[in-house]
Amino acid sequence: MKKLFALGMASVMALSLAACGGASSSAAASSEAAPADTASSEASSEAASTEATGKKWVIATDTVFKPFEYTDASGNFVGIDVDIVAAIAEDQGFDYEMKSLGWDAAIAACQAGQADGMIAGASITDERKASGWTFSDGYYDATQTMTVAADSDITGFGDLSGKTVAVKTGTQGASYAESLKDEYGFTITYFEDSPTMYQAVLGGQCVACFEDTPIMQASIKDGDLALKVLDDTASEPAQYGFAIFSDDSKELLDMFNKGLADIKANGKYDEILAKYLG
Repeated sequence: MKKLFALGMASVMALSLAACGGASSSAAASSEAAPADTASSEASSEAASTEATGKKWVIATDTVFKPFEYTDASGNFVGIDVDIVAAIAEDQGFDYEMKSLGWDAAIAACQAGQADGMIAGASITDERKASGWTFSDGYYDATQTMTVAADSDITGFGDLSGKTVAVKTGTQGASYAESLKDEYGFTITYFEDSPTMYQAVLGGQCVACFEDTPIMQASIKDGDLALKVLDDTASEPAQYGFAIFSDDSKELLDMFNKGLADIKANGKYDEILAKYLG
């Protein structure tokens, strides 16, 4: 606007020097033209701003990964990840739609460009980074542990020889089990979701399952499941991260990181964890 006003004044001065007799009419014409140009510039700027802020980001997530994402008794989709995204979006002022797709489908949606990012208790690993995942700053430290039926006589990895354990496809729990199977001589059966995996242990098809510790503890408590997490079976902790699969979503990743830092600083992050983990 300042540049347009300066150009308008320059035009007035030039016309005044060239023809004193027409100075008043020329100046009037120039001053009338300036607001029109300014209005056009403001309209263009407003349209560009609307276009930028009007984007609705699509964020994919899992369906059942309590307490990070799940459906409560009232049918609402809730959880730590759900609340963290909501708090960050409010802090950063962006609009989004969260789609509950399941773990594998969420990854596929991001890779196909049908979703802009994914949050589903995804552990940050070098292997995933190498395969095209770009992670945010970590937002939660988690371990994986082994769980067995409440009346099981299995006390540790040494009791698994010749037996079958359950894991959820593509998870860090699966990777942890895969890293141990040759040493301890067990086989692995893969499942698409956690509840089905738990039922395989409860029903005796598998003697144990490997799951993220906070998810397993919450599932046992809230579902009153006849399962127990075994002591001394935890992996090294790994951070969960929000993930994107395309540079087109870099803006969303940057906003996530900035918002995460803000909600940690203002106490909102701790409130969310306390709400679900006590």
